[in-house]
Amino acid sequence: MRVLVIDTALGLCGAGVFEVEAGLARPLGVRSEAMVKGHQERLAGMARDAVAEAGGFAGIDRIGVTVGPGSFTGLRVGMAFAQGLGAALGVPVVGVSTLDALAASVEGYGPAAALIDARRGQVYARFWRDGEAQGPAGALSIEDATARVRALGPGVRLAGSGAGLVAEGAAASGLDGPAPEALARLTAAAAPAANPPRPLYLRAPDATPPSRLPGQPRPVPPA
Repeated sequence: MRVLVIDTALGLCGAGVFEVEAGLARPLGVRSEAMVKGHQERLAGMARDAVAEAGGFAGIDRIGVTVGPGSFTGLRVGMAFAQGLGAALGVPVVGVSTLDALAASVEGYGPAAALIDARRGQVYARFWRDGEAQGPAGALSIEDATARVRALGPGVRLAGSGAGLVAEGAAASGLDGPAPEALARLTAAAAPAANPPRPLYLRAPDATPPSRLPGQPRPVPPA
């Protein structure tokens, strides 16, 4: 299966075309840059160059895109681009969890944890043991995430910006975002109907609706 992958969730902006066979992803054209903003200006050009290097859009069977957790703006840029391109090419677009892709990016077998710094004393986290997810992803306090990592036992592989918050001195992946090869493998393995390209939120937004409309007078407190 030939897949095009898009990632704008965290500290990378990337696009790549891969041939995936028997769980192995062979790169045909990849562009990736470290950036935390400016994805909208760079993504289309990077996808164009990656696809051109791979020989064009012909033969692309599926598009995969990271859906979060991650940057609010970055996620929307990536998903809108992937969905528009999927509609133009007539191919399915699947959403891939950023945490799942991070965990798939670290080498080895055994216990693993993907952890993203969520600020405010929390991390977005998911845990695996021998390739099996240990429950759904969630927003955890650093203390709870630390306990979960310790419970996995020795030799835990850590990935993501939150790794250093829960395991001081532990060996972490140092990744700014998921490896494109890992994203390609998960894209090929995903069932499109069960993995739509919708944003994955693990915590309520910080912003709250306004208490009054513009121009509406402030309520008078009771006497």
